[in-house]
Amino acid sequence: MKDKKTLKTDLYWDRDIDWLAFNERVLQEAEDDSNPIYERLKFLAIFSSNLDEFFKVRVSKLRQIVKVKKKYRKPLALKPNKLLKEILAKVNAQQERFGKVFREQIKPTLSKLNIYILEIEDFSESQQLFLRAYFKEKIAPSVKRLNNDKITTSSFEDSALYLALKFKAIEALHFVTIPSKALGRFHRVPSEDTSYCYAFLEDLIKVNADLLFPEFQLESRHIIKLSKDAELYLDDDYEGEWIQQIYDSLSKRQIGQATRLLYEVGMPTEIKKQIRKRLGLGKVDMVAGGRHHNFSDFFSFPNPLDNTKLFFKPFPALMHKALSASKDMFKRIKDNDQILHLPYQSFSHLEDWVTQASEDTSVVSIQISLYRIAKDSHLTTAILKALENEKKVSIFVEAKARFDEENNLKWGKIFKEKGAEVFYSFQNIKVHSKILLIRRLEKNKTIDYAYIGTGNFNAKTAKIYADHGLFTANTSITKDLVKVFNVLKREVVHPKFKTLLVSPFNNRSSLNDLIQFEIDSALKGLPSGITLKMNALEDQQVIDRLYEASNAGVKIKLLIRGFCRLKPNVPNLSENITLISIVDRFLEHSRVFIFHNQGNEKMFIGSADWMPRNLDKRIEVLTPILDAKIFQELKHIIHLQLNDTVKARMRDALANNNYAKQTEGNPTIRSQYAIYEYLKNQ
Repeated sequence: MKDKKTLKTDLYWDRDIDWLAFNERVLQEAEDDSNPIYERLKFLAIFSSNLDEFFKVRVSKLRQIVKVKKKYRKPLALKPNKLLKEILAKVNAQQERFGKVFREQIKPTLSKLNIYILEIEDFSESQQLFLRAYFKEKIAPSVKRLNNDKITTSSFEDSALYLALKFKAIEALHFVTIPSKALGRFHRVPSEDTSYCYAFLEDLIKVNADLLFPEFQLESRHIIKLSKDAELYLDDDYEGEWIQQIYDSLSKRQIGQATRLLYEVGMPTEIKKQIRKRLGLGKVDMVAGGRHHNFSDFFSFPNPLDNTKLFFKPFPALMHKALSASKDMFKRIKDNDQILHLPYQSFSHLEDWVTQASEDTSVVSIQISLYRIAKDSHLTTAILKALENEKKVSIFVEAKARFDEENNLKWGKIFKEKGAEVFYSFQNIKVHSKILLIRRLEKNKTIDYAYIGTGNFNAKTAKIYADHGLFTANTSITKDLVKVFNVLKREVVHPKFKTLLVSPFNNRSSLNDLIQFEIDSALKGLPSGITLKMNALEDQQVIDRLYEASNAGVKIKLLIRGFCRLKPNVPNLSENITLISIVDRFLEHSRVFIFHNQGNEKMFIGSADWMPRNLDKRIEVLTPILDAKIFQELKHIIHLQLNDTVKARMRDALANNNYAKQTEGNPTIRSQYAIYEYLKNQ
């Protein structure tokens, strides 16, 4: 391999472009007619929600970088204007597919079930008469006019829908709100038969907009949506002394600056120009969309039929046999390590353990790191109960968890008021680890019990995110975890870890050593291999090491759910690397790393993806799997995913999303279903 500094950028996929490839995989699930119809609607909602966040965070960041002087952004080694154009071209192509699947597949399939999503032109005369009265009584009181004399981007709520109205003989546009939060997005329209008819709220306002301005004559009406940036964390991705110069150059940046104005297709050019001028937007900010926006609202599309075939078959959360068989979970964990597989198994086991700890007179203290706190949950109730019972509770709250800042700070305040020792974010460092440590006094001796997970302590996401969580009293793990919490409490600055891999301290160097061992083994003609599962693979240093391992003959299998900058199957670069991505009913969220180690395999699970921020700028914890039974259990789960023939995409050097092909003689495997059955029969 060449030195890192001499590597050409074409050795890596662009992060943002490959993220769009991930969202395409979500769109593929909406296009897949083998999925139940309401699940296909859900995938459209996920696609829409993902894209909104992408514009708020990633596109916003690129637009800000465009405004930085070239001499300051030169180290980025990218051309932001060119990249923005490529992003918009791909987004437009995906939006066309999105609109096509909704119009030509979803709506016709729903109509066969006697469920109709009506457009304005579908309203019959009797329906129009009904909607006129319905609008006056139920909708009009909630519709607000914007102050036309003071219209700016700050006049618009982020990602909310608005109706832009043009009146005859009046130059200025008028804007009114679409109050979908207050009234709901979908409204039942009576039909003359047994059909279930629904209309978009914005269409009901559109068709009756003349009642809002009876003094004017309407000329046109179009829906718009303005997306604004999220807070920027440039140092999540870029580093160097010049970072401060970039921040300084952006000191006049508007908070909540517009990143995209999505307008209804067919809007006249003169109206688009007027909106651009009025809001101070550029051409790149204006994006044509379909007739309807905010498809994330389809998460709550009405379901008038009691038909289970419209959804995935239920997967009731399984009870963990060992954890549920004992009333004393501490004894069970002390006897043997235990692992929880979410969402296949119930998150309640973790909640029950913390509840038991809150009431156990032998428990001395509870320490936990919380990245995304549920608004209300059994876990937070248990922590409050522990405080009520005068346990010593130390909680680290990540105040910079994007989009969850307000809720996290609220809970931090509640915990502190109830007597907990609460610690907040470090400067320039996020705490992303999912760790829990419970100290118990047993026979005049303190025993530490730990939980280390790949997902958040959040009961809601635990129902849809595929994660793993290890319960252990193994002292080689708990001693290191004590040190991690000492770091979080600012008691230790430079810890030394013997067992855990902890960012930003020893994770990168340890992973590098593990890869190097596989390289050395392959060069000696000894067995070698690496299997890696994570959400994202971005870090160029570790990618270069994987390329080096591939060239040495190490067989590398990657399971990457989201974006990946490594290019697989490239001759003389990555021909020994296969890249698989699975998108199915559950979101693959776990991180599992397996190294052949000359037959004495090593396996780690934890919270860290292989991104610069996760390796260097976040506190992350990876734990080895030391229990032989759990090791084999996890290895079997990974084996099922590597051999998925239904929902796996085999990604090639051109970044295509090709579904895995079933080979003759091999069974059909839908890994998430196979994992559920495997755990059910354990």
